[in-house]
Amino acid sequence: MKRLFTIISILSTSLVLAQSVEFNVDETITTKHSVTINGKTIDYTAETGMQPVWDDQGHPIAGLQFTYYKADTKRNNDGKDLRPLVISFNGGPGSASVWMHLAYTGPRILNISDEGFPVQPYGFSENPHSILDVADIVYVNPVNTGHSRPVLDEKGNFDKETFFGVNADIDYLAEWINTFVSRKDKWLAPKYLIGESYGTTRVSGLANALQNSHWMYINGVILVSPTELGIERDGPVEVANRLPYFAAAAWYHDLLAPELQNQPILEMLDEVEAFTIQELIPALSKGGFLDEEKKKEIVEKMSYYSSIEEKVFLQNNLEVPFNTFWKTLKIDDGYTVGRLDSRYLGLDEKEAGTRPNYNAELTSWLQSFTPAINHYLKHELNFKTDLKYNMFGNVYPWDRTRNNSGKQLRQAMAQNPSMKVMIQTGLFDGATTYFNAKYTMWHIDESGKMKDRLYFKTYESGHMMYLRQEDLKNANDDIRAFIENSLPKDGEPIKY
Repeated sequence: MKRLFTIISILSTSLVLAQSVEFNVDETITTKHSVTINGKTIDYTAETGMQPVWDDQGHPIAGLQFTYYKADTKRNNDGKDLRPLVISFNGGPGSASVWMHLAYTGPRILNISDEGFPVQPYGFSENPHSILDVADIVYVNPVNTGHSRPVLDEKGNFDKETFFGVNADIDYLAEWINTFVSRKDKWLAPKYLIGESYGTTRVSGLANALQNSHWMYINGVILVSPTELGIERDGPVEVANRLPYFAAAAWYHDLLAPELQNQPILEMLDEVEAFTIQELIPALSKGGFLDEEKKKEIVEKMSYYSSIEEKVFLQNNLEVPFNTFWKTLKIDDGYTVGRLDSRYLGLDEKEAGTRPNYNAELTSWLQSFTPAINHYLKHELNFKTDLKYNMFGNVYPWDRTRNNSGKQLRQAMAQNPSMKVMIQTGLFDGATTYFNAKYTMWHIDESGKMKDRLYFKTYESGHMMYLRQEDLKNANDDIRAFIENSLPKDGEPIKY
């Protein structure tokens, strides 16, 4: 990404000049709208604009673009705003908040087919499944995503270490959230964090940082297509955990043996998971000393559950890479399959090779999301700027060291007896697979003392499960139920 921004001065209006592009690190545009959710009309106020990130001396070091939706409901008689607040992040790192904003929980929904493929004319319409009926929502773009930008010094530089890293990201965003909650007078409201993909690392760390550095306690965390959260799974476990996803993708493309193909997918996957845990992990643990007869038996089963030829497993010492799977699963039909959602098909120049030429699902998504978000912000939310909307921004180099976000989430849960966590995952996601998500849930709290506060939901779609119309409804309903069920009763003590 080009370094576009040169700070001229920081005035009382916080106006920053970037070559010929001006932006204000502290401004808000307010508009009024309505949406019909589950048959009920909700009037709401949308606020979009920039809110600063402050340094220790109270100087703005970045402007984060946000969009905040607040239902126009009456407050309590004493003026308290007790509607739950959902704080939403996407991932990357380096990804804008557009995905969940304009296709999942917000009041407007992308125009796509029922299965999630682009349609023209591009655009958006009302989202009849939005969670705005039960919670206010803010979508946040971290630095260099969306229209969010750092403030540059007189030489056109900024301190990347302040923003670009697992823990730096958590620290400055926690400060930003504190400012936002104070400005919007939401301290008394129940609060929820939702993150997708790398955003799950972000919100897991934020739950702990907000509680321990800002004394802001969170009611619930929703992890959509979670990463590993710093939980180790190297070696045989990492390799074996691929197989249930291989089986799910093969099932979707109707490539399994009839006795597997004719089962409901979750029943079929129960069988594959049992084999993975009980037989495959122990076998892989023996490496090159695995008995030949047992090796033959294991390879036959791996091929049976994945539709990948036995020789491919043998050629890879039983460790078939994801890239090989995406390249070869549909090779007889001349296609590759998508990484983030293996329902999508790609077309490579050559059938030979070790990996697809491109991510079929991502190009499809960018085709429909990019025009829609740019049009939406300008014409419905009245936010006008010449800044480029970064669907993906430059956040390199990203410091991935000291990623303990899973254990940070566990610590936050331990300190807050009422906090609950829900995981949502798509069965055909090959980047953050559903079985790895399940493994993550198992190991967030290895004591098992908090497993009744962890909830797991799967959907017959991919990384962004909400792009499929059926799962859009189901996944939002699951969030709605999660919020309603995690709210402590009035006057009920929060304690063990």
